[in-house]
Amino acid sequence: MTLVSAPAGFGKTTLLAEWLGAADADVRLAAWLSLDHSDNHPPSFWTYVIAALQTVAPDVGASAISLLQSAQPPAIESVLASVLNELNAIAQDLVLVLDDYHVIDAHDIHTGMVFLLDHLPPHMHLVIGSRADPPLPLARLRARGELIEVRAADLRFTPDEAAAYLNEVMGLHLEFRDVAALEGRTEGWIAALQLAGLSMQGREDIAGFIAGFAGDDRYIVDS
Repeated sequence: MTLVSAPAGFGKTTLLAEWLGAADADVRLAAWLSLDHSDNHPPSFWTYVIAALQTVAPDVGASAISLLQSAQPPAIESVLASVLNELNAIAQDLVLVLDDYHVIDAHDIHTGMVFLLDHLPPHMHLVIGSRADPPLPLARLRARGELIEVRAADLRFTPDEAAAYLNEVMGLHLEFRDVAALEGRTEGWIAALQLAGLSMQGREDIAGFIAGFAGDDRYIVDS
């Protein structure tokens, strides 16, 4: 499993989308599900997960979806077992991305996720994007060497990256000291750097803006 965990505005979704976009579809299949608060109903959650998998593996999960939509769905472990058996038959590597997992707070869903993680086929990789660590057995996965973690510290812009973004992407032509002030003030948080860059476009007194922003003014960081 790969966990990309950081607060809002650190570019988690952008990072994952670009990573998948760079993948060779002939070598690795990639399914994506963006979650919201309405997905906390277990049958709906797993139906959406299977539907996402079907976008790259159409033969997976048809019977499981029928079971989930029945009047009395069976235990989720039996439903997932049938899906996992079908996934085992796929020859290609497969990635399932669950973005915004922090919106999920249903205990039964987390329990099903633990079962899924414990029985993933060797060629399948689960990627979770979240603003907070999910209540999954991360310590156990970490101890087994089965967890890759990308956190806020990994996503922060370095001074060189901030300079490239502000000057080359935003076209601001800032001096190094100004970039350093902004990078230090935002601690490399891309959302704040972007808002600062937008605020400076077309502004005559850029130095004055940066001086104020790099001091005690927190309105951009707090947005």
